[in-house]
Amino acid sequence: MSEIIFHHYPVSPFSEKIRLIFGFKNLAWKSVMIPSIMPKPDVTALTGGYRRTPVMQIGADIYCDTALIADVLERIAPVPSLYPPAIAGLSRTVAQWADTSLFWTAIAYTFQPAAMSGILGDITPEQMKAFGADRAAMRAGAPRMSLPEATGQLLEYLRRIEDMLSQGSAFLLGADASIADFSTYHALWFIRRVPAVAGILDAYPLTLTWMDKVAAFGQGHPEKMRSTEAIELAHSTMPLLSDASLLDTHGIALGEMVAIMPTDYALDPVAGELVCASANEFAVRRIDERAGAVVVHFPRVGFQMKRAE
Repeated sequence: MSEIIFHHYPVSPFSEKIRLIFGFKNLAWKSVMIPSIMPKPDVTALTGGYRRTPVMQIGADIYCDTALIADVLERIAPVPSLYPPAIAGLSRTVAQWADTSLFWTAIAYTFQPAAMSGILGDITPEQMKAFGADRAAMRAGAPRMSLPEATGQLLEYLRRIEDMLSQGSAFLLGADASIADFSTYHALWFIRRVPAVAGILDAYPLTLTWMDKVAAFGQGHPEKMRSTEAIELAHSTMPLLSDASLLDTHGIALGEMVAIMPTDYALDPVAGELVCASANEFAVRRIDERAGAVVVHFPRVGFQMKRAE
């Protein structure tokens, strides 16, 4: 197996989720820092236009969305498991809630005027404007939750998380950590790292103690890599598609040209030849002038596929 290459930036919440999974599984990985906003020419060369962060690369196989990245890491290093058998279905369900409802509530709460400098650091007004325009484009016109609504919902979610820990378990679903912990953690980590808004967590001591336990897994063993090196590696490697199965729910056959995009935000389509449509994954093969032949992988849940126009 080729080395794990992780394309991310430091304050990305979903990147923190995967960085901690690297620690949980004691994995070595190459760290490629990418811009927080478009344009991202080196990322685009690998993905074909997918704009969310993070992205994981293994040779010429490119994995999008942390739900799928977590599954791939589970195949690479099955022990310790992100999906303990007794809670496998429940842990995935809690993770999906955390990656969507909890995440967007945390984002709406944290991105309040008093917190902006703590989130983005010392940036110029022009950089702030560019960041705002980029995130507006990602939302594709979807309305943002108001601060009062986000505050109320976040308080309720925090009460629920505190209740999950009230029986003395070390982690959300029992004695063992699972994908539920890493997905729930990253949204609260984004709040906790910003002093102007972190105080909302203080009334939930069990949650704070649990967060410290999750953080203690560390981030594995990263080594720096330049994005140009990652592209060169993709170009010199053949994709290793492990699953060429077809669960046909679209009337589209393997080998047809398709476009795949998220169903909620950042609706930038990635076009290519369909090479996998399994129960939980889509994958397309595409050719890039710089990266060569790559296979870009997406989870089925949360994404949509159409014939390419």
